[in-house]
Amino acid sequence: MGERRFDNEELLTVRLSLRRPTMEDVDTIHSIHSDRRACAHNPADLLATRADAEDRHRRWDEHWRRHGFGYWAVRPRDIGQPSAPLGFCGIKVMRLRDVEVLNLFYRFDPSAWGDGFGTEAATAVVDWATSHLPDRTIVARVRPDNTASLRVAAGAGLHRAEHLDAQGEDGLDWIFASRGTT
Repeated sequence: MGERRFDNEELLTVRLSLRRPTMEDVDTIHSIHSDRRACAHNPADLLATRADAEDRHRRWDEHWRRHGFGYWAVRPRDIGQPSAPLGFCGIKVMRLRDVEVLNLFYRFDPSAWGDGFGTEAATAVVDWATSHLPDRTIVARVRPDNTASLRVAAGAGLHRAEHLDAQGEDGLDWIFASRGTT
């Protein structure tokens, strides 16, 4: 019962290139996930050490190997030279109320906030998932007071699914979904 494999590990938008993270991205994983501002609404995601970032990358890479998709490193397009990711955005398989769903994740360096990169990347990921995994529901779990994340989820085409709201690791999760789930 193997998962479907996908050849395209890169998504392109007008301004962004989303690629499968590599070991070269571990420093950025650490930098963003050790920044209290970036994890303010999800403090359980804070990383303390580079070894923690290596472990996080290992888990992300394992998801890619198992499912053929996962989280992408988000970089600006066409800047002429390689750059560190602005952040990370993608989907992972998870269970929500005993239903398997695709959880949409997005986290960016605070220096990239406010320019619409989160919505642009999340929209590309939702579009990809809708096209390649049409039978899967996409959800975003958002803290009620995280107004920027609420805008990204809605901007990516997800809709509030209040009946799915649940207690998460860091508090109440408001659920946004691509379609209703039971």
